[in-house]
Amino acid sequence: MLFDVMQELDRIDSALSTALSGWGQAAPMNVRRESDRYVVDADLPGVDPKSIDVSVDGRWLTIRADRSTSSEWTEGEWLLKERSDASVVRSMALGQDVDVDGIRADYRDGVLTVVMPIVENARPKRIAVTAGTVAESAAITAGASEASSRPEAVSEGKAQPAHSHAA
Repeated sequence: MLFDVMQELDRIDSALSTALSGWGQAAPMNVRRESDRYVVDADLPGVDPKSIDVSVDGRWLTIRADRSTSSEWTEGEWLLKERSDASVVRSMALGQDVDVDGIRADYRDGVLTVVMPIVENARPKRIAVTAGTVAESAAITAGASEASSRPEAVSEGKAQPAHSHAA
């Protein structure tokens, strides 16, 4: 039997593709911001929840997890074994607006969800909009404070212009 270089390269490529699929790409994740929190969803299929470690060090969130397939089946011989033991580590920088003491994590159906609350003063705020009262109230407030700072301008409940004198 002769050594076929192309066949061997195809075999190596197939083995690498299998090894790099899913876990080789370091647990794909989605990150989204909701009004009062950030939410991270990381795919960790086949992971024992006890092996998951979520930690914060300074302003870095790190997710570690291990998948072990070696204890799945112990009798007979393998005919095809594409699933292997794997470890993943993902780290991401946290902004100053994350409340690190309020971070929570939950693992369900192969997905790790990490919820990171946003500190109160960094959350979006709604400003009430009123029709025509902001400019009017600013003018009234300015006029009232101007009049109260000049008591001589007020006589018998009527405001007098600053340039006129009461006779």
